[in-house]
Amino acid sequence: MIIPWDPQLIETVLRSLFVSGSATLLSLLVGVPFGAWLAIRDFRGKRIVVALLYTAMGFPTVAVGLLVMMLLWRSSPLGGLHWLYTVKAMILSQVIIASPVAAGLVHAAVDAVPKRIRLTALGLGVSRRMADYAVLREARIGLLVAAMAAFGSVISEVGSVMMVGGNIAGETRVMTTAIVQEARMGRFDTAVALSVILIGVSFLIHLGLTLLNWKKSPEWTS
Repeated sequence: MIIPWDPQLIETVLRSLFVSGSATLLSLLVGVPFGAWLAIRDFRGKRIVVALLYTAMGFPTVAVGLLVMMLLWRSSPLGGLHWLYTVKAMILSQVIIASPVAAGLVHAAVDAVPKRIRLTALGLGVSRRMADYAVLREARIGLLVAAMAAFGSVISEVGSVMMVGGNIAGETRVMTTAIVQEARMGRFDTAVALSVILIGVSFLIHLGLTLLNWKKSPEWTS
């Protein structure tokens, strides 16, 4: 199935990339600013917020799927959107899963940057926004790791997308749910093919993200 590129296989792969890619971008738009703000700003109750954020990083994905499903029922507050069992619901659930991952890792990366960098920038007369940018620039490796982790948390996710998407062939089926479906039906050749492609696609995307910020490490000297 891999070599001739079966049309259904291509459709499933592209849908997986669209759902997970969209969710990753949206989660970064939410998680990066929030994580950076949480690391830079001081306020009462900050430790509690940080603890809640790190707890959310490990929130069960099936619980997220259940929450999104309850929100999208016809009688629920968001039922009028008619998103249940659609790609939009799948993206929403994955954004909820990936946003705490991105925010938590960005917070850790920015918090590790020496405070003197921001203080020095402010002392030179630059604006607070530019000083914050200088801190983010120093934490860029951590931002890259956050993007990788956010994508990795959703491309391999199966519980929530199956609950809110329904695993409908030709509409909401993605690689992970297709693997489960094919394995249950005893079509292990298809399940293995999808697994190989899933791992390969994940590797290529993470490799591309790594090369974006690749720096040649200095050689060790004796």
